[in-house]
Amino acid sequence: MEGRGLLVTTLTALATGSFLTASDNSFTPPSLDEFFPDPILFAGTPFEINRVIMVRLISVIALCTMLILYAKRAKLVPGRVQSAVELLLDFSKKSIGEELLGDKAKPYQPLLATIFLGILFMNLTGAIPGLQIAGTALVGMPMIYALVAYVAFIAAGIKERGLGRFFKGQLFPAGVPKFIYPLMTPIEILSTFVLRPVTLALRLLANMVSGHLVLVLCFVGANALYFSVGGLSGFAFGSLTLLGGIAFTFFEIFIACLQAYIFALLSAAYISLSISEH
Repeated sequence: MEGRGLLVTTLTALATGSFLTASDNSFTPPSLDEFFPDPILFAGTPFEINRVIMVRLISVIALCTMLILYAKRAKLVPGRVQSAVELLLDFSKKSIGEELLGDKAKPYQPLLATIFLGILFMNLTGAIPGLQIAGTALVGMPMIYALVAYVAFIAAGIKERGLGRFFKGQLFPAGVPKFIYPLMTPIEILSTFVLRPVTLALRLLANMVSGHLVLVLCFVGANALYFSVGGLSGFAFGSLTLLGGIAFTFFEIFIACLQAYIFALLSAAYISLSISEH
């Protein structure tokens, strides 16, 4: 019993990021306050660091370290770590860049790889014990990535087709009768230059927020069922909730990878649309 209690308490602490919360066996449902934690360092200054910022810094350091070591220690016959990095880079190159942009993908591969790997590493922190919150679970980071993609597809279109032809192609689609333009052009402005970045950011944010809340709900619920309810029913439902939390952790890893892929894929699709003739 003590061993099971220690396991559940530890998992609850790791899921919520607070050992103070884990020591309280009553059920407290997760809320949006999870994403606005108290400062850890430099409180009251422009350099204030809370749990979310710390997680973002850790993911950036981990990604940069991995890529620097890969660049310095790459061998003709790759080891397991090198193979994993090359697999990620190859996936970004072929399944995202070349899949959408074809022979025009090369200039945009560094950007797409940066978006894919950056979001992937920040998403995965949501399933790492002790961190247990995605760096993209607060709107600022999804907005930054969306802004990068937004600037990229506009810049690519202007570079490929020229300023006038790009905006003419986006706002006045070819093959549409001119008398429809007064109706069509405002719709194109909204869908192309407003909704694209907004939907990119919100899709990523919503998935990371919901995933974190489900995990916290499962582990805090298991803790409460074991210790507050107790008995056979508490043990049975607590065990079921605990197993659900563990299962959702693996599902969260899948969602983290999927959302990084979708974000990079849509970024490539928008670049493709901006450089192609309509």
